[in-house]
Amino acid sequence: MIDEEKLEILTESAKYDVSCSSSGSRRANKNGGLGNGSAGGICHSFTPDGRCISLLKILMSNECIYDCEYCPNRRSADVRRARLTPDEICGLVINFYRRNYIEGLFLSSAVFESPDKTMELLTETVNKLRKVYNFNGYIHLKGIPHADGALVMKAAKLADRMSYNVELPSEKSLKLLAPQKTKNSLLLPMKGLKDAIEYDKANRVRKGNVLPAGQTTQMIIGASPESDGQILKLTEALYRNMNLKRVYYSSYVPVVKSAKLPDTGAGLLREHRLYQADWLIRYYGFDVSEICAEDENLSLDYDPKCAWALRNMHLFPVEINSAPLEMLLRVPGIGAKSAYRITEARKFSQLDFDNLAKMRIVLKRAKHFITCKGKFYGSDSFAQVKTSLLIAGAGEMDEQLSMFSNQSTALSALTGEI
Repeated sequence: MIDEEKLEILTESAKYDVSCSSSGSRRANKNGGLGNGSAGGICHSFTPDGRCISLLKILMSNECIYDCEYCPNRRSADVRRARLTPDEICGLVINFYRRNYIEGLFLSSAVFESPDKTMELLTETVNKLRKVYNFNGYIHLKGIPHADGALVMKAAKLADRMSYNVELPSEKSLKLLAPQKTKNSLLLPMKGLKDAIEYDKANRVRKGNVLPAGQTTQMIIGASPESDGQILKLTEALYRNMNLKRVYYSSYVPVVKSAKLPDTGAGLLREHRLYQADWLIRYYGFDVSEICAEDENLSLDYDPKCAWALRNMHLFPVEINSAPLEMLLRVPGIGAKSAYRITEARKFSQLDFDNLAKMRIVLKRAKHFITCKGKFYGSDSFAQVKTSLLIAGAGEMDEQLSMFSNQSTALSALTGEI
């Protein structure tokens, strides 16, 4: 039986890592095993600060040999310490799963003794869950920088997803705030995992394949001086070069005091704008250079798509019945799914504003950028368009940051879709 104080310490210490949500995994189940990691087997609940609580989210240990300035578990921090054994974690996971508390496991750890020792015990835990306890459920494992590549690859064949957290967006900030970490110690294992995933796909490996749910990373926003443009440029490179499933952004919260860190947090709105910009990069065909200059931050008044549209009013209005898909995706108020619905529906008849309203297009935004059958219902005044978008955004701002309002608003807050 695990000591309750240990459990409290190690679950509390894990809450600052936000890169743990999942869309499920296609890992083959073992006959007679417990659990299922498929998309249908992963359910998510969210706390008001955005933490996912459907997975058991825990550290193996918060005893750390490193002294990263921003980390609540850093070596010099005066906090309670605890460590669990692989068997204790396995017993906890199986017990919680059978009670229907969890659908899977997110396992990380501070670096104790050495990177190799920490990675070895994390891997041993996952190996026991799979082979001794016959656990088929979803497992997300945090990779340990500087650990031996053979250990990492062994873990990758057992876990569904792994993540190496970039944490800070530049080498300069890493040297200042986390000198034990380097750019290469994070990017090289990510590249190795990406190559292994691609090899499995090319050779149609189905059993024991590497990370069927891919890999993710996290960046802390506001602990270092990098602009949103620099952060998004790195994000774009990670998606293109590492084939990451997601980049997660965590607004810096001053839980520890340091002369090298700001006294105030970055705020949830800046974090949310980055998620919206991230969505534009992944699903709307935008380049970072179109969204934000490298030395600038995203607008807090307008979401990134509205801000882009206001800078490019010469491209609008577009006719809803003839505009290409790539242009529909750039219209404020038209999401990715809605743009595809429009292209399908107009094959059968000409669409008007009533049709768009039934498709749940956000017309209070979109009307300024579209025509339907040649009719335009927006404003010809640029100042009025800016004011209208500002009012529309202000009315939804608090809701966008809430996890518990209506379904579409909560989805926007979680994903960044606009």
